Amino acid sequence: MKKVIILGSTGSIGCSALDIIRMHPDRFDLIGLQAGSNGDLLARQADEFNVNLIALSSSSASFTARGRHVITGADAAARLVQERDADIVVNGIAGAAGFMPSLEAVRQGATLALANKESMVIGGTFITSEAKRSNARIIPVDSEHSAIFQCLAGESTEEVRRIILTASGGPFRDRPIETFGNITPEEALTHPTWSMGRRITIDSATMMNKGLEIIEACWLFDVDIDMIHVLVHPQSIVHSMVEFHDMSIKAQLGIPDMRIAIAYALSWPERMPLGLSSLDLATILKLDFIPPDEDKFPAPGVARAAMKNPGTLPCIMNAADEVATEAFLEGRIRFDRIIDLVTRTMDKLSGTRVTNPQELMELDGESRKIAENILI
Repeated sequence: MKKVIILGSTGSIGCSALDIIRMHPDRFDLIGLQAGSNGDLLARQADEFNVNLIALSSSSASFTARGRHVITGADAAARLVQERDADIVVNGIAGAAGFMPSLEAVRQGATLALANKESMVIGGTFITSEAKRSNARIIPVDSEHSAIFQCLAGESTEEVRRIILTASGGPFRDRPIETFGNITPEEALTHPTWSMGRRITIDSATMMNKGLEIIEACWLFDVDIDMIHVLVHPQSIVHSMVEFHDMSIKAQLGIPDMRIAIAYALSWPERMPLGLSSLDLATILKLDFIPPDEDKFPAPGVARAAMKNPGTLPCIMNAADEVATEAFLEGRIRFDRIIDLVTRTMDKLSGTRVTNPQELMELDGESRKIAENILI
């Protein structure tokens, strides 16, 4: 049985991962759970799976230990990983808070089932170097990167001509740009095909999510950013593609359900049966692929520019985006000003350098302060 820790167990990814473990209790030994602030749900999960070591990152969250060992504090997730010898760490934490736990997982030599794309975006250089040192494996859980990972199975990256990330286009794919200033949080949180957390749903609406994925793909697959292309695919059936030098293209298709990618990361190199609906190709009328409109959605271009200084600018970009997204949800900034706040923050800190993960986290905090000051 594989020993598993789930970080962000009360979120969308975490709950889906637990659903997979429910399907296959004979394959997995759940040895640790972590949540941000939802102590009540965390307790119920710990009861159901008989987990006696849990972590709660928010100091203000209420929780009854009931004989369990409870780790608390902002660094609770990383300390949980340190205390348990896991075979697999599923990182479903949202945002930059997932970076240090990811770093700790690869330091320990565990397989990192990575749904926290920010880990690679802000600190890919540190995580990849630690993974090489410890011989840890990183298996992506994002549907797009899982698709690429599967397409590359048995292939050499030297034979890759380009990687094609697909994007749903979000809820505003066909909305006129002149109306973007009137978009409400409720509209932006209504995704046409996926059920996700609040931050990633807003990022999908701005297409910043695709910008983050471009950067993540560079680190995960060790390819140059010019090899990564984006196509809008509204049906969300083809999750991504890889084109090789012989001009053949491999694609991974499936229903839009995150449990498929999570299950693959948990069971790799095998596959597990899942009680999910099959993709009925006979009922699919067509599959559309459309070049993205970067005038309406400049975020992917901002991400490409950030990789000109990959050690710091992606960290600054992500931090500012987290601030801007939360400000939009709180009604403090218009939807069409989100990316503007990101670029202004990047401009103010463009000359920054870091030499270690601690300095990177300090830069993350400084970037948030700068973004908040711009908002005032």
